[in-house]
Amino acid sequence: MFDAKKMWLIRNHIGILLSFLIIPLLLSCASYKKMTVGAAALLLEDVVKSSSRQSDLRVIQAGMPAYLMLMDGMVEALPENEQLLIAAAQGYASFASAFAEDQEYAVVLYGKAKNYALRSLVQRGLKNPSGSNFEDLEHALTNLGKADVPYLFWAASCWGSWIGSNMNSMAALAELPRVELMMRRVLEIDEAFYYGGPHLFMGMWYAIRPKVAGGNLDQSRKHFQSAIKFGQGKFLMAYIYYAEHYAKRAFDRKLFESVLQKVLDTPADVLPDLTLLNSAAHKKAKEMLDRVEEYF
Repeated sequence: MFDAKKMWLIRNHIGILLSFLIIPLLLSCASYKKMTVGAAALLLEDVVKSSSRQSDLRVIQAGMPAYLMLMDGMVEALPENEQLLIAAAQGYASFASAFAEDQEYAVVLYGKAKNYALRSLVQRGLKNPSGSNFEDLEHALTNLGKADVPYLFWAASCWGSWIGSNMNSMAALAELPRVELMMRRVLEIDEAFYYGGPHLFMGMWYAIRPKVAGGNLDQSRKHFQSAIKFGQGKFLMAYIYYAEHYAKRAFDRKLFESVLQKVLDTPADVLPDLTLLNSAAHKKAKEMLDRVEEYF
């Protein structure tokens, strides 16, 4: 994700940020407009980076919608900027993950994230990832390397999250093999990316599928443990997903409780850049422990 500065800028100085969008609208020079939006993008990136060090989820919930609207405007101005596209995708996916409490809202937010993420991949040279022949996609992925990993990882993550929020759609479910193919490519190139994110994804992937469709709890456990290893025990959301997707399905109450207690015993700011996500993990762990009798 992002790192750095002070998140209350989102609420206290949002007028300053908005001015960076209003000014270009008043200018007739298209090139100057792009320069101005580009400068605003750099400033907003610092603001968003700061959110990762914020422990008050209420501040993020209040400020994030304004940021997402700004990102939408910037993408309109620079529709081929792959960095803006992937930043917008991450923003929508993160907001959905933390605050979308109903399915309809989640589908909308993850849909935006998926759209932006796939567009960023197209800018990286991957033509029509959602509609190309499956074999062509498989071949095209072999041409992507280390520099493409962030785009490929977030595209697969956003796409997978959209499918997860759309489980009643057979059309959406039919896209799962493409997501798996993309994440397996990330796993091949850089398994440690984003605190072992590819392993975390595969851990959930093997857990949620029935056996007849390739589900395998043993493989799920191994991937979750690898993700925790790469995150050095500091990326607390890995424990949340381990408990939610593996321990519950394995009917292992002892593991479930111990993993969630590990989250609560670890300070949210154990790694400053993960304070926001770890704060969300603390909240989730408390909620899950309160419902342990329902699960087991």
